[in-house]
Amino acid sequence: MAIQGLALAAFILAAKATTWVSAASLVTFIFGDSLTEVGNNNYLQYSLARSDYPWYGIDYAGGKATGRFTNGRTIGDIISEKLGIPPPPPYLSLSKNDDALLTGVNYASGGAGILNDTGLYFIQRLSFDDQIDCFKKTKESITTKIGEDAANKLCNEAMYFIGIGRLVFTSKCISNSATSAAPGINHCLLGAGSNDYVNNYLQPFLADGQQYTPEEFGELLISTLDKQLTRLYQLGARMVAFHGLGPLGCIPSQRVKSKTRLCLKRVNAWVLEFNSGVENLIATLNHRFPNAKFTFADTYGDVLDLIENPTAYGKFNHLLINNPTDA
Repeated sequence: MAIQGLALAAFILAAKATTWVSAASLVTFIFGDSLTEVGNNNYLQYSLARSDYPWYGIDYAGGKATGRFTNGRTIGDIISEKLGIPPPPPYLSLSKNDDALLTGVNYASGGAGILNDTGLYFIQRLSFDDQIDCFKKTKESITTKIGEDAANKLCNEAMYFIGIGRLVFTSKCISNSATSAAPGINHCLLGAGSNDYVNNYLQPFLADGQQYTPEEFGELLISTLDKQLTRLYQLGARMVAFHGLGPLGCIPSQRVKSKTRLCLKRVNAWVLEFNSGVENLIATLNHRFPNAKFTFADTYGDVLDLIENPTAYGKFNHLLINNPTDA
């Protein structure tokens, strides 16, 4: 198989990270949505985007729901394993004086988006701006603990993974009878993390879909993301990986709009345009901030191949259909 878990780009980044600092001292800060969350929404009393009930977590250590929107590990967990470090805990589980802040934090929140009004109908969630605010508070707490110079050094040498707005398959998509709850059959999660589209622009009852053309909405996302990544840099981020979108036109909520129940080409075209915009933005940021390293992880083609050729990647519970293409 050409890929395993579709986290190849993340593994490469992890390998690069270990050349900067030793695994023992590596700190990771993770931002994102439901595909990288590890339990922050459990602490939001009124959030409708929660996964703290069965069968979530059935293939995770302990076999119980942890707030991860998957039966097993998130891509953040996989990256941590490759780096040889424990996965960072959810930010909302920590006190402002917790020593765990010094070893990495996960700020991801199911329903989050680049735009603050994305996912409004989930009532409570941490948008990307909210997550950056939380990171700012984390840095302030770290500064109080170890001093300004040491805090700046820690944040400069940390690895930042941003999974806002993407679609991936977890490593459980690969058949693994030894750990699966049903031997020989995978409980594969197809995760649509692109909330700015799925839980905003593509919803006919929300304003953005009426107010903007697809091109204008993509430009709004890129310009907003530019400000957000710049702010992260100003707070100390120097090694940042941003994960791009997958073929959102192939997720169930979009395919059901097609008479043939196949992927929507127009939605996938918008995704490709967005990914191109982010890639250009990443190049601009690297030029603007030469002492930083921003990386764009693009797995669109890998995910599309998995959708079109699922049997090449193991056994599935009939979640996918071959050659899913529509106008």
